Amino acid sequence: MSMDPNAVKTELVLILDYGSQYTHLITRRIRSLSVFSLCISGTSPLKSITDLNPRVVILSGGPHSVHTPESPSFPAGFTEWAQANGVFVLGVCYGLQLIVQRLGGVVKVGEKQEYGRMEVEVERNTGIFGSKKVGDKQVVWMSHGDEVAKLPEGFEVVARSQQGSVAAIESPARRFYGLQYHPEVTHSPEGMETLRYFLFDICKVSAGWSMENVLDEEIKVIKSTVGAEDHVICALSGGVDSTVAATLVHKAIGDRLHCIFVDNGLLRFKERERVMETFEKDLHLLVTCVDATEQFLSKLKGVVDPETKRKIIGREFICIFDAFAHDLEQKLGRKPTYLVQGTLYPDVIESCPPPGSGRTHSHTIKSHHNVGGLPKDMKLKLIEPLKLLFKDEVRELGRILDVPQGFLKRHPFPGPGLAVRVLGDVTQGNALDILRLVDEIFIRSIKDAGLYDTIWQAFAVFLPVRSVGVQGDQRTHSHVVALRAVTSQDGMTADWYYFEHKFLDDVSRKICNSVRGVNRVVQDITSKPPSTIEWE
Repeated sequence: MSMDPNAVKTELVLILDYGSQYTHLITRRIRSLSVFSLCISGTSPLKSITDLNPRVVILSGGPHSVHTPESPSFPAGFTEWAQANGVFVLGVCYGLQLIVQRLGGVVKVGEKQEYGRMEVEVERNTGIFGSKKVGDKQVVWMSHGDEVAKLPEGFEVVARSQQGSVAAIESPARRFYGLQYHPEVTHSPEGMETLRYFLFDICKVSAGWSMENVLDEEIKVIKSTVGAEDHVICALSGGVDSTVAATLVHKAIGDRLHCIFVDNGLLRFKERERVMETFEKDLHLLVTCVDATEQFLSKLKGVVDPETKRKIIGREFICIFDAFAHDLEQKLGRKPTYLVQGTLYPDVIESCPPPGSGRTHSHTIKSHHNVGGLPKDMKLKLIEPLKLLFKDEVRELGRILDVPQGFLKRHPFPGPGLAVRVLGDVTQGNALDILRLVDEIFIRSIKDAGLYDTIWQAFAVFLPVRSVGVQGDQRTHSHVVALRAVTSQDGMTADWYYFEHKFLDDVSRKICNSVRGVNRVVQDITSKPPSTIEWE
């Protein structure tokens, strides 16, 4: 259950996804213009498209060639439907080639493949380049192996690349437009201006979508779905998504929402106290805090493999959650009906991979997101109020709901917690206590230096090695810890953060001087790829 796209009083820009790595980005860029945008598979049946009643459809790029027999395409009847209903269509890269080929033009295998930054020149100041003059040049991000050889009837070239390839086409009478480059990426500096002109000046879309709309709409949907006697449960992780989801549902149904927060013994320094204070004092949520440290750590004893750790943690969490639901049933005299989850839009899109990607439509949200699934017999209906939102939009929604700013800006924390940041057996010696203190010093130093908001995620790692050192005139044989900090948009790719030497020097001294058992600090300088963000 989530926001009905049609109920959001706005005009929808629908993106048909053909596998481009930038598809998410187009959706986000359009939303940043206060226009509601959704993304569905490019091979969706026509009914899925027409039911959403979009004002504009964008055909995304993708790694395919229109010449291969299994290359994905829009459904039969799409162009007729678009023209009969006054829908504007924009093809980007592969999307442009699809339009040309399906509407009777010719696409040939390119002699001059163009990838990367290219200069294009405007040949006609109409339509999509109506804000430009003939001869105007701009740098764009090209990406194509095939090229247009012959345009369908009624289409004209409006821009070409330096090498003479078709860079933009249009048929204003049919409301079909195409760009052979990615306007949504920062490498196309004037791309957003082109998108803005296309949506507002050509398609006459009105910018009327905001987080306030989303909030009002969601509360309405929750109130009309959850019966007057129904009770709802929610597992809080201490992260932004579950907290904002719970706060929103609480605003709609009050104390018929029952939350649980589990201390699995793998939390950061004073995490339990800090998040419980936010839940109770700031957000007035009804939260049961379960201390299950012993239960988790006893099951993790001797376990080294990170995937096994995840499975054990997921299983124990389910047992605790199950017990919580049964206790609640005894207390209320009735079973809870709904479960709140903080599923986000990228999770939804990732569960339905684009056509031609070779992956199946699995519909399984990533394992860290929905901590290991739910008991089979727990027949709860889902409430996923954030299902159509990106992370930055969730933070904006949280701000409107008065979730403290410091909480909303927190770096992501993995579901299995410190279990994947202690390499090896988490119960050995005092590894967890050492890691908590090191991590706290690192994060506190980052905050004091004013760097916290520019870093996507920062954390310490406990390494399963000892090293010889000298502390207080004595030879020591102590532990090694690693510091990792990355910058990223969404965690899919990441670069390591360049700290100044003075900062690293200070942090290293603080850690070695105040954490017993550590005599060596190293920094991780690997990007993703080739590594992951976590060390597991």
